[in-house]
Formats: sequence, structure tokens, C-alpha cells
Amino acid sequence: MATSIFFSSLLALCFTIAVIATDPSSLQDFCIANSSSPVILNGLACKDPKLAEADDFSFSGLNIAGNTSNAVGSRVTPVTVTQLPGLNTLGISMARVDFALGGVNPPHLHPRASEILAVLRGHLEVGFVTSNPENRLITKILQKGDVFVFPVGLIHFQRNVGQRNAVALAALSSQNPGVITIANALFGSNPAISSDILTKAFQTDSKTVNDIQSKF
Repeated sequence: MATSIFFSSLLALCFTIAVIATDPSSLQDFCIANSSSPVILNGLACKDPKLAEADDFSFSGLNIAGNTSNAVGSRVTPVTVTQLPGLNTLGISMARVDFALGGVNPPHLHPRASEILAVLRGHLEVGFVTSNPENRLITKILQKGDVFVFPVGLIHFQRNVGQRNAVALAALSSQNPGVITIANALFGSNPAISSDILTKAFQTDSKTVNDIQSKF
């Protein structure tokens, strides 16, 4: 009997935590982000709704190609709550991704959002890796009009495998999805992760680790 009560209580506690951890539904029509507010909370404070303007809900520039003249040959143009204050509390955002020939959007993850990506031009190799211990690579070649989804928190990537520049449009399930680029995080952290740790993690030598760190 005591065991039954214990597990019932544990189940109730887990359910309560799950409910609390879920983002609450909006209690108003909108909450335009007030980036100048001194209030610190999980999200952004609201601008007085009486001061709302059409520009609070509008962003211009996704028709402009991003500059892909960089080491990876890609450029992400985000439209999150930072660029579009009207997204605050709505749980959505988007981005344009431009790829030069052979360009790569390097392995990265979004800690707070799933992503759905549509190819507008060109051919992209896309993929994600499942969690430990399987670490299964799920990958596909996409062409114009194809759509692919990346589950929240999983490492994923895109690469231009076509004969021309490529463009994709992504939608994400958070106003602030966040992004962690794996190489930058591991080899370009500030302060740097000890080379001894990275040497063991990647089963390589310290010179190789130091050489890679020097590039970030």
C-alpha cells in the first residue's frame, strides 16, 4: 500500500512539473517586446499595448540575399523577437539561409525550438543526428519546394550540393530559439575549454586541438 501511494505521489509530482514547465498561453492579444525595460524575466517585458504600431509587427529584408563571403559559405538572416518585437510571447520565429556554392550551415542545434526548413532555390543536403547512444544520422537531399523538419535540441546541418547558390526559409517554434554552433562552442568558447578535455573527447593530440582552437 505504501509503495502504491509513493508511486502515485511521484506520478502526480512529475505531471505537475510537466504542466509548470509548459509555456503558458497568452493572456492578451499581444505583448510587443520592450527591450529597454529594466525588468528581468523569462522572455521580454511588454510595451504598453496602447502604443502599438504596425511596425512592431513587421520586418523588411528577407528578400535581400545574405553575404556568404565567409569561412563556411552561408549566412543566416534571423527574424526572432530581437528583430521583430511583435513576436514576443507568440512562440514562433523564422530565418532566411543563403548558401554559396558548396556552402555549409555547420552542425548546430536550437535548444528551445524545432525547425522546419523549406528550400526556395537550389539543392541542399540536410540532416540531423539522434541522441546517444544511437547517434543515427538521418539525411536527405532536398530540391526546390522540399521541406524537412529538425526536432528540437538535435544537432543538424545543411550543405549546398547544387550547381548554383541556394536559398532556404526556416520557421522555428520559439520567439528566441537560440543557436549553438558545435565547432564554435567547443573550440571557440571564452574562456577556452582545456585542450586536455578536448584531446580526450576527440581522441586526438593537443597540437591538433590547439590548431583548431586558433581558427576560432
